[in-house]
Amino acid sequence: MDFLIPNQLNYPILSVLIFAPLAGAAVLFLIRNETVARIWTLLVSLAVFALSLPLYFNFDPSTPKYQFGEHSSWIPAFHINYTLGIDGISLLLVLLSTLLFPICVLGSWKYISKRVKEFHFCLLLMESACVGIFSSLDFVLFYIFWEAMLIPMYLLIAVWGGPEKVYASIKFFIYTMAGSVFLLVAMIALYLKTGTFCIPELMTKAYPFAFQFWVFLAFGIAFAIKVPMAPFHTWLPAAHVEAPTAGSVLLASILLKMGTYGFVRFCLPITPNASIYFAPYMLIISIISIVYGGYVALGQSDMKKLIAYSSVAHMGFVTLGTFFFNKNGLEGAILQMINHGITTGALFLCVGIVYERSHSRLIKDNSGIAKIMPIYIGFFGFFCLSSMAFPGTNSFVGELLVLLGAFADYKLIGALSIPGVVLAAAYMLHLLQRIAWGGKASSHFSDLELREIIYLAPLAVFVLWIGFSPGPFLDVMHVSVNHLLEQLHTAGAVALVK
Repeated sequence: MDFLIPNQLNYPILSVLIFAPLAGAAVLFLIRNETVARIWTLLVSLAVFALSLPLYFNFDPSTPKYQFGEHSSWIPAFHINYTLGIDGISLLLVLLSTLLFPICVLGSWKYISKRVKEFHFCLLLMESACVGIFSSLDFVLFYIFWEAMLIPMYLLIAVWGGPEKVYASIKFFIYTMAGSVFLLVAMIALYLKTGTFCIPELMTKAYPFAFQFWVFLAFGIAFAIKVPMAPFHTWLPAAHVEAPTAGSVLLASILLKMGTYGFVRFCLPITPNASIYFAPYMLIISIISIVYGGYVALGQSDMKKLIAYSSVAHMGFVTLGTFFFNKNGLEGAILQMINHGITTGALFLCVGIVYERSHSRLIKDNSGIAKIMPIYIGFFGFFCLSSMAFPGTNSFVGELLVLLGAFADYKLIGALSIPGVVLAAAYMLHLLQRIAWGGKASSHFSDLELREIIYLAPLAVFVLWIGFSPGPFLDVMHVSVNHLLEQLHTAGAVALVK
């Protein structure tokens, strides 16, 4: 297995990150006190985040090989193995996942008051699935984690959601399960063609164009639903509006990234010629998602729904950069996955904070709170600036790279994406103006508690860190991105853009 570097550490770190939350979830069955259940989940998620940090500090950015490798035979009769490893593309997504879960626990401390133990069990189960998705190198193992993600997310919406939670949870499950069927079909087709489920080995095979065509279509539908791209986006606003705060954060920050990660990890290296063939269509759909998402967000009166439609627009920039097939576009897309997870997750946390005070997500019911909640408005305004890609924030760097990739090879597409940038400024400034100064807030509003400052502050730090010093985040992905472009070049699909 020349694609896999043996684990650099003295313990199987990726397996620890996957199974530690499961072990923590099992302990929850022995806990009866709700406060103890919250504290235990927080400690477990903080421990997992701390245990994930050696991934970054021991990562070798000079090689495209998968690192911290673990491999053992699982089901030999079908060539199914337990193979784990991460490269520069998946490293930041694993770290983003482990960062967000303790934040979600703190953000739900008061909001979740029923079935507390079960709620935190779902969070820990999701954490295991998230890490597993971004570190699996066997297709069956990847698919198991992909499906495992659906169950706790469905429960978060269906049990702890809003008034229309049944409708939203069923719609979410049907859409994403339909996408999973297409992913399963593609996985089986690749196995029948090659006799292996090993993802890096599948990337090295040459496939006829007709085969690539149909596999890309199956992949494309599965991942487009997850992103979501228009017209597969209709499940997202309902799911976001009805989900509890933690559910909305995880949905926006991690689950949507599974779709764009799938395009980068599977479509480009496994079906390179088909990727090039479908690229014009993917770029057009991305532009539609950017403009449509921004335009619809501009007319929303519900804060959560506005941010949900903004996610459709922001994720359009990710798919846009992915299908430019050049270094700036692809690195901008990967960085924008992280940026969107940080910024949009923070915005949903901010909505949750005022919802706990006003019990309403409507803009008109949360207007004019600048004088009463100055610390809150400071955080909220800061994250709004990040969402509109204001210079000095993380999103500016990501969108700038995507636009550089666009104007390098696709000037018309780059020009067509500009209205999306303008719309983002329009709907976020409109939201900020209404919330801060739009009316007179009622007396039941109070400024941030220490707990709320604690979980918003790390996200604000990353907004500035990436905005002013993106080097540490881009450096780890340079070699992996170049290697991916070389794979496309070797397949004769596109010239390597250095």
